[in-house]
Amino acid sequence: MSISTVDPPSDRKRLGLEPRVANRLLAAVSVADFEKLVGRLEVVTLNRGQVLFEPGDDVITTYFPAHKTMVSLLIITRDGHEIEAATIGREGAVGGIVSAGNKPAFGRAVVQIAGLALAIPTAALENIKDVSPRFGELFSRYADALLAQMMQSVACNALHSVEERCCRWLLATHDRAGDQIIQLTQESLAEMLGVQRTTVTAVIQNLETKGLLRRQRGRVEIIDRRGLERAACECYQAVEDHFERLLPEVAL
Repeated sequence: MSISTVDPPSDRKRLGLEPRVANRLLAAVSVADFEKLVGRLEVVTLNRGQVLFEPGDDVITTYFPAHKTMVSLLIITRDGHEIEAATIGREGAVGGIVSAGNKPAFGRAVVQIAGLALAIPTAALENIKDVSPRFGELFSRYADALLAQMMQSVACNALHSVEERCCRWLLATHDRAGDQIIQLTQESLAEMLGVQRTTVTAVIQNLETKGLLRRQRGRVEIIDRRGLERAACECYQAVEDHFERLLPEVAL
């Protein structure tokens, strides 16, 4: 992982925009609180498949994905199977959101879409929470939104078809990537959904036949966004609506 401080102009150029614009949660931080953060933020390059932390790890670093970068929080079973509990992009942060002191991770955080992020020691975030109620309140609201996404994922995985869940995941990814083309292999999508690759292949083929998307090598192109929304389960909109109510200044 390559790291450099966020202060020099070269780092701002790497981000393409100022740090507060690259991540929407950071953009919602007050100017005074952001000034406390900026000296500790570092620009990092996250590679696809990179593990940010494993279950039981002390989460000493918090990451703010920038632009199209996306990270998945995965639950790992005893026999090694994994399924996604939450998707985090430029609207949020990974790690160290609400806990203080010892911060053992419950799941695995894996980069799904490579790109830049802003990283900061989790302890630095906690220090600002201690002196800024407004800062702490913002992150508490984000933690609530992230918990809602995880709770909805539990219901979604138990009640809805693989095709509905796949559409939900593609919509959420499309929102965060901000692009019609999603850099994603069918193998990765199968891992996120906790199903066999052959199952995902059949689902993607069906969605392509319906004219909703187009498969390409290592990526999926969204053709009919509204059609994909109609094909998705209710979970996608439920999570988005809750996020917008809690964090209207951050919502995508």
